[in-house]
Amino acid sequence: MQISSKEVISLIGLTSIIFLIAPLFLILYVLSYNRRKKSHQEETIMLQKNFETELLRTQMEVQEQTLKTVAYDLHDNIGQLLSLTTITLSSINLNDNQNTAEKIALVEDLTLRSIKEVKALSRLLHGEEIVSRGLRAAIEFELEWLKRSDRFKISLQHNNIPFTGDSSVETIIFRLFQEIINNILQHAKATQISITLEGAVDSFKLMIADNGIGFNVDEIINRKAGMGLHNIIKRSTMINGNAAIVSSPEKGTTITITVPYK
Repeated sequence: MQISSKEVISLIGLTSIIFLIAPLFLILYVLSYNRRKKSHQEETIMLQKNFETELLRTQMEVQEQTLKTVAYDLHDNIGQLLSLTTITLSSINLNDNQNTAEKIALVEDLTLRSIKEVKALSRLLHGEEIVSRGLRAAIEFELEWLKRSDRFKISLQHNNIPFTGDSSVETIIFRLFQEIINNILQHAKATQISITLEGAVDSFKLMIADNGIGFNVDEIINRKAGMGLHNIIKRSTMINGNAAIVSSPEKGTTITITVPYK
């Protein structure tokens, strides 16, 4: 079959167009790929900067909470011990040897208790060091101060699988713990607090439950009064975790933070 010159010209023209268009599509594809890659890199950098900013803010809040605890303890505990020591010293009757001996023994006991409390406060001031010992140890140390108030029946349960996340993630989880406990202290009117730490194969779980007055979760989150809950949800998301909040009026509240292992 003989091909006409017109068909030959058409074939050559079509082939030329294909060879011209193919590189153009390749160039467009490469440009599009580079744009997506650059956009992804910029997004990654932005997420990293946001995380670092949030981590710094969290560390400052942990320190602020530590200073508040120190201030309360200085006023409510050590201040009372020193006041009682002063009152006891001023009541000593040097003419009564038995009374003097008893009062001096009491002053010695109060002084030793004050020294013990000051040493405990000194350890508390090293908040970063506490977190560096591990999340469980930091939570246990924080609960020691909460138990001193005798306002709550507190239980802590944990299994033997440790949290193996990095220190920055542990700091944020510890701050989440502090924030939840503060919400209970300020709003829940609870008498019992239960804390559970669970390490599974692929995730870590922190669960805090109270027997307080509870609340309507959707209603609180949709109001400005729910900013504390918004912070808990936001920070959980920043460490690739999630926060499940279960509560209803007069039935207490349970908040579960689940964070995957790296």
